[in-house]
Amino acid sequence: MTVQTALEQADAGLDASLNRLFDLLRIPSISTQPEHAADCRKAAEWLVSTLKDIGFDASVRETPGHPMVVGHAAGPEGAPHVLFYGHYDVQPVDPVSLWHSAPFEPVMVKGPTGDMEITARGAADDKGQVMTFLEACRALRAADGALPLSITVLIEGEEESGGVNLMPFLQANRDELKADVALICDTGMLARGMPAITTMLRGMVGEEVTVTAANRDLHSGMYGNAARNPIQVLCDILSDLRDGATGRVTLPGFYDGVPVIPEETRALWRKIGPTDEEGLAPVGLSLPAGEIGYSALEQTWCRPSCEINGISGGYEDKGFKTVLPSKAMAKVSFRLVGDQNPEKIRAAFRAHVQARLPADCTADFVAHGGSKASIVSDTMPFLPPALKALEAEWQHPAAVIGCGGSIPVVTEVQDALGMDSLLIGFGLEDDRVHSPNEKYDLTCFHKGIRSWIRVLYALTGQAPQ
Repeated sequence: MTVQTALEQADAGLDASLNRLFDLLRIPSISTQPEHAADCRKAAEWLVSTLKDIGFDASVRETPGHPMVVGHAAGPEGAPHVLFYGHYDVQPVDPVSLWHSAPFEPVMVKGPTGDMEITARGAADDKGQVMTFLEACRALRAADGALPLSITVLIEGEEESGGVNLMPFLQANRDELKADVALICDTGMLARGMPAITTMLRGMVGEEVTVTAANRDLHSGMYGNAARNPIQVLCDILSDLRDGATGRVTLPGFYDGVPVIPEETRALWRKIGPTDEEGLAPVGLSLPAGEIGYSALEQTWCRPSCEINGISGGYEDKGFKTVLPSKAMAKVSFRLVGDQNPEKIRAAFRAHVQARLPADCTADFVAHGGSKASIVSDTMPFLPPALKALEAEWQHPAAVIGCGGSIPVVTEVQDALGMDSLLIGFGLEDDRVHSPNEKYDLTCFHKGIRSWIRVLYALTGQAPQ
């Protein structure tokens, strides 16, 4: 076969590829909301049907939560075997009032750069990314009737809600899922038109804490000052998580295992990455927060963080109510780097809260996932050909970058299957992932398909024809 024939198939079939993507985007597969359990199953079944149409032996695989999708397609004898991972579940859509169109009715609109954008929940995270890979496989099949290597596809339905069933599934199906390398399409490019492979991902610890004071809500006039206010207690506790002068997290041992990034690496990042102003301007900011002495890019690529993701308590409806609440709640996440231990961080946070509680208050905790950071070795043999394939498609050198987000599957694949991963994605910083009006550029979708065609062929070790 020739790569060019498959690329021509991808170009000719782009409209049909978009129609299939739109069909998947219309399924409201919100994994964290129980009322959408049937939609998650519908998305899984849709993907199985699509994989079978491409020629994969595919099936829905049950878990205690939402189902997995697994598909297999054999390539030539002696060719590498890759495991592709993605997820079909999506984030909730609230606040719906901020969407310019219905979240699950995809539309194409012209973006500020002039490129057409696909707007819908899941367009970039992760349905659009998953479909770039599947449509590449379709084009390869159409061009030659076969794939250049063996491919196993694993698509889960709980990535956006903790992914608690993924690791047990990987362990239980280790022999079936083992391959030479994992391909993960849940990341982005360095910038528009600048492809990249992510080799550093932060881990994460999620914690929900509820502080309880009185045994019921109280009248703030009758009990104010006399009774503890759990919102005040919680705010005081949370404010102590950071040192106001340095921006450093104050939990004991928090920075154990945090690597020192060489100055030459930081200098390279300053050369290829955006300035603080450029990176923050799209969200209406200009000054980096966090630790003093690190750029905004460094804060997300190589430094750990502590963020308050939500806080509530008392009267939150319209109008005013003079209530002294019984409870207050906060959701806090820690992004981890290097060898930071998620469970030690979790224990340190809980000890921090308990040490600052007044004697007549209590705290309850709910864990919301935990994963270590991951680093892909720059000596991994599949990395150079993948970089060259991306450069050939985008006509721009492909960068090796870090990412502030967390993709627990990378470490889970390493731990359960003993495999390294290549994180190749085509998202952009302005894709509004997890926010209203999430979008995926048409160019990213189209060239993403073409990129995977080149990458899959390049991984065989043969020169493109």
